[in-house]
Amino acid sequence: MKFWKMHGLGNDYIVIDNRRGELAEEALPDLARKLCRRRFSVGSDGILLVYDSKAADVKMRIFNPDGSEAEMCGNGIRCFVKFCYENGIISKLDPTVETLAGLKRTWLTVEDGKVTHVKVDMGEPEFDRRKIPMVGEGLFIDQELKVDGETFHATALSIGNPHCVIFVDGVEDFPVSEVGPKIENHELFPNRVNVEFVEVISRKELRLRVWERGVGETLACGTGACASVVAAKTLNKVDGTVTVHLLGGDLEIEYSDRVFMSGPAEKVFEGYI
Repeated sequence: MKFWKMHGLGNDYIVIDNRRGELAEEALPDLARKLCRRRFSVGSDGILLVYDSKAADVKMRIFNPDGSEAEMCGNGIRCFVKFCYENGIISKLDPTVETLAGLKRTWLTVEDGKVTHVKVDMGEPEFDRRKIPMVGEGLFIDQELKVDGETFHATALSIGNPHCVIFVDGVEDFPVSEVGPKIENHELFPNRVNVEFVEVISRKELRLRVWERGVGETLACGTGACASVVAAKTLNKVDGTVTVHLLGGDLEIEYSDRVFMSGPAEKVFEGYI
């Protein structure tokens, strides 16, 4: 079976067309664990699978390196629609994609038949703890989160998947690999959570490092960038259009009532498994 290795700002994925169902449902978690293993296999932050959809132009499923299935991925969806367009699965420049987080509309920038950038309507953020999900009722905005004797001020929300955003003074030196997994597996988050550590540079710029649920620290996270801007704007730290600097590059995020994300997508190579 043919695959493409792709990345969005270094957040890399193995993309496979499974519209014919050649990969059996019960085999998908183990396949993700095997293929995503770096140095011993193809290696990636996850696998993206293409399916037909009755509700949208195409359907995307996402599996993490630990075999768990994710609801949504911002960098992944940009890679996904590039793969679909350049392989003739879709022909529209504004395709809709079915995900576990609902339908997502995208807009493609195409040069010489190749998709260079993708803008995605990420929808409206959700702050209700029950819908994130997070233990308890009401909102969790700039509240104290206790982690192994330390206290952080955190904001929890969903961008189709759960996020916990923490603002820090110097993100480059922050112990992400130490604190990230503790919050990911915190008892308040029954489905675990993605964790963002954010430094405010100005009202138009953020610097971000992300500990992704089921993955670890990645070079970029599209939904994490969106969650960070939403949290920052909610706390009056930024304006409505923000450049987010991640380890792998920059994303442009717009937020008023809905969240829009814009960024590149790249094909690295293709192969067969």
